[in-house]
Amino acid sequence: MPNHLAKETSPYLLQHAHNPVDWYPWGDEAIQKARNEDKPMLVSIGYSACHWCHVMERESFEDPDTAAIMNREFVNIKIDREERPDLDQIYMDAVQAIAGNGGWPLNVFLTPEGKPFYGGTYFPPVNLHNRPSWKSVLQSVASSFRDKRVEIDRQAEHLTNHIAGSSFGLSEKSGDGTVNPELLHLVFEQLMKTADRVEGGFGGAPKFPQTFSIRFLLQHFYYTGSRVALDQALLSLDKMIQGGIYDQLGGGFARYSTDREWLAPHFEKMLYDNSLLVIALSEAFQLTGRESYRETIRETLNFIQNELTSPRGGFYSALDADSEGEEGKFYTWQKNEISEILGPDADEFCNIYDVTEEGNWEGKNILRLTLNTQRLTPDAERPTPNTERLTPDIPANGQRPTNNGRQPTPSQIKIWKSKLMSARAQRIRPQLDDKILLGWNALQITAYCKAFAAIGDDTYREAALKAIRFLEEKMKGEGIFKFYHTYKDKYGSEGVWEHGSGGKASIPAFLDDYAYLIEAYIQLQEVTGDSSFLISAKELSDWVIAHFSEKETDFFYYTHADQDDVIVRKREVYDGATPSGNSVMATNLLYLGTVFDLPAWKQRAAGNAGSLIEITKRYPGSFGVWATLLNSLTYPLYEIVLSGDSDDHKHREFLAKWIPNRVFQLTSVTPQEFPILRNKPVKGPSRLFVCRDYACQQPVKELSELMELIKNS
Repeated sequence: MPNHLAKETSPYLLQHAHNPVDWYPWGDEAIQKARNEDKPMLVSIGYSACHWCHVMERESFEDPDTAAIMNREFVNIKIDREERPDLDQIYMDAVQAIAGNGGWPLNVFLTPEGKPFYGGTYFPPVNLHNRPSWKSVLQSVASSFRDKRVEIDRQAEHLTNHIAGSSFGLSEKSGDGTVNPELLHLVFEQLMKTADRVEGGFGGAPKFPQTFSIRFLLQHFYYTGSRVALDQALLSLDKMIQGGIYDQLGGGFARYSTDREWLAPHFEKMLYDNSLLVIALSEAFQLTGRESYRETIRETLNFIQNELTSPRGGFYSALDADSEGEEGKFYTWQKNEISEILGPDADEFCNIYDVTEEGNWEGKNILRLTLNTQRLTPDAERPTPNTERLTPDIPANGQRPTNNGRQPTPSQIKIWKSKLMSARAQRIRPQLDDKILLGWNALQITAYCKAFAAIGDDTYREAALKAIRFLEEKMKGEGIFKFYHTYKDKYGSEGVWEHGSGGKASIPAFLDDYAYLIEAYIQLQEVTGDSSFLISAKELSDWVIAHFSEKETDFFYYTHADQDDVIVRKREVYDGATPSGNSVMATNLLYLGTVFDLPAWKQRAAGNAGSLIEITKRYPGSFGVWATLLNSLTYPLYEIVLSGDSDDHKHREFLAKWIPNRVFQLTSVTPQEFPILRNKPVKGPSRLFVCRDYACQQPVKELSELMELIKNS
């Protein structure tokens, strides 16, 4: 008999719908039950692609004896952290204060008023390695709640006050808000102290992509010419592309690597990671022209199109790490399997992709490139040499020698991969998390726009436009639901999507959702020239300012002012796995403040970034987007206009150039009420204007002339 999760839309909650635990979703019913029965609530938070969440479910939540204790002593609530990141933030802060660490599954015990008093992460079914068993934790907490209620309530109140006052970065003392190149050099030096100069990335295992840090280093090179910054950024990208964190057959990146060398990932593939990596790779390609980056962008976007794109154009959230109850089983190989599939070519393939009889990971093989040359690329697909780009460090013929000196052709590699992909397709696939999240979809729209700018493939711009139409049609509402946070397609009895059957949108959108959506509108305007996207960005920014602002600091709360099912309103400023809503909003306000000539918005962006200077200097890896915003506030911000008759060639040519600190508009398809466009010709020959503070130099005809003006300004 299913529990109360059976009617939910989250794949993670539905995974638990047939547990013997009487799970409830977060909501009034569960909270009222706890209050009526004066029972503590057990809130268990995870997500569908979480390996250890699955482990704890198998060990404990599917066990009838354990479930009996949980049902007798607690009101049990399951939360998908991706559906309710606001609750995840609050109760993660509590567990980190209690235990000194956090992670998922997150298990936290609350009073009937929703205030936390104890919690932890994964608990084994028996006492193990100084970690108490889950049953013993349940019995101890239940006993304490009955016998030590006054102490429990006092602890809960103390923790709630701590959560309300805690936000990493906001409590740090800042300087006077002055930004200059010397300060940014200190940010760079501090970041490089954590850089792994052999294997790329930052810090030790586990290693996350840290795309914000990579993008900061690319910008630092652009502004200062520092080869150290460039080398570390490109080394990090190259090592990930060559490593096991990247799916060498199917494209797309896993969430993080469990080792220093990027060999063994946690195999879940998240939409947001791939979006952020495509953005960083697009900028690296614009700067360097390296064909390996173009190829990886294409393969990653093909993966998203094939496996994470809904029929209506929205994007699903993730692929699980596990299949058949085993992490990574879908992606790993035995050498004899490859030999059976590739026959006499197997040894050559195995030399390239580090496949051995004994395996390179737990007796199996994760495919990775181990030679320090670029990936194989057909000569016909090579870009025309661009002297303004850096010279790629690749062999003249684009081929990779194998260990025995032979040079397989790109077409051979493609055939081998195709055969292995066909064999892999027969395996049981990891589960798809098919919920559609507003913020992650907006990040992917930005990724498509960045990829279109870098590569010029029309299908990327079309995918971005299709996705924004989907979001506006299916995830837009009214009032507190200006936009919804999550959407789930409706499926028929056979589990097949039913055309025209509709779907369900739920949960009011959060700050991150709106910040990323505004950023996506800005990027859509750049690749289309359609000014309506800027109008939408401005209107939505006005709405966010009205309903999310903290007036005392000018930062933004994570939740809408009228959302009433959280015990505190959090402000988050650090950039984690995804960028902080505050850092992205500040970046948006600087851009839109420039486009619409709104000094208050530009001042707000500068004030937010200025108040975080000290924490950004100390922990640049956790404030990477803020660091790039400090670049924008330090170096000249260019206002660039392509005027005159529509010139698609010049538009594409301009987008392909990486100019990190600029706003861009076209007059041919944009109304004249924008300040930057005043007195610019709408008709006639195409001209490029470069302006600063709305004062423009003489227009030029060619992009090379524009780049020279920027170089000399």
